[in-house]
Amino acid sequence: MEENSKTVSVTQKKKVHLFYCLDCEELARKIAAQSDLITLQSINWRNFADGFPNLYINNAHDIRGQHVAFLASFSSPAVIFEQISVIYLLPRLFVASFTLVLPFFPTGSFERMEEEGDVATAFTMARILSNIPISRGGPTSLVIYDIHALQERFYFGDHVLPLFETGIPLLKKRLQQLADANNIVVAFPDDGAWKRFHKLLDEFPVVVCTKVREDDKRIVRLKEGNPAGYHVVIVDDLVQSGGTLIECQKVLAAHGAVKVSAYVTHGVFPKHSWERFMHQNNGSEKAFEYFWITDSCPQTVKAIGNRAPFEVLSLAGSIAEALQI
Repeated sequence: MEENSKTVSVTQKKKVHLFYCLDCEELARKIAAQSDLITLQSINWRNFADGFPNLYINNAHDIRGQHVAFLASFSSPAVIFEQISVIYLLPRLFVASFTLVLPFFPTGSFERMEEEGDVATAFTMARILSNIPISRGGPTSLVIYDIHALQERFYFGDHVLPLFETGIPLLKKRLQQLADANNIVVAFPDDGAWKRFHKLLDEFPVVVCTKVREDDKRIVRLKEGNPAGYHVVIVDDLVQSGGTLIECQKVLAAHGAVKVSAYVTHGVFPKHSWERFMHQNNGSEKAFEYFWITDSCPQTVKAIGNRAPFEVLSLAGSIAEALQI
């Protein structure tokens, strides 16, 4: 009986045809390398003379009745339309199921209206994705990592099934490999980061920082916890300019942290703001011991690679597992 149950579990594994945008080619290849059940497929990403997309999905007939996925990167408004065009078509090609993997939900920090006239673009993006056509297998599975605001799960309609994953297991695995793994404290730059992640990191001592307003400035202060004598790892979902992380590092160092590192799932870094964190050539300036990001923002990965203090923790294995759900 036990052998029969094993046979059933093996046969239930899905063979997935994975399409991808051009920015995600490296990540797509890493995902495919995780499993013989994942086959990469290609799209001709071309443009007409006026700049609008001229797209062609290769092997469209061969994916009928198959499980299909698309790996997206909405790295700028300019590339969203061409990818949405593909995303809307793939479920209509008589596929058995359709999964959209969007590791970074880019409008996630614009999720609410604070005064009349504000545009909550996170809700707009959720509405666009909620209108993906239903495939023969039912609603689209939408895989997102560490969405900025937890309430955004309620923005999606019934045509998609959002699957919210996290990159924190990658961080925990990397921390276990450090020489000072037994001397680590996790720091959160604000209450929002604490709410998102503290339950996933409850085995570590915790420090929480907060922002307070003094005159016209926002100042980072230590709210609770003791960083003295520890290697402190600041954890958040994303980084833009990096100003808050830098101020947080200064506060932690001033309170006795022997090392400070950082982890963010999404290294957005507009306008090359990652350069603020680079170690100087002579090694004299090392404000951050390590800075870990994932490959959810492929353009950032191409720009900085693994140059100190940065290390890229790949989501490939986690995405490969999510494709089997």
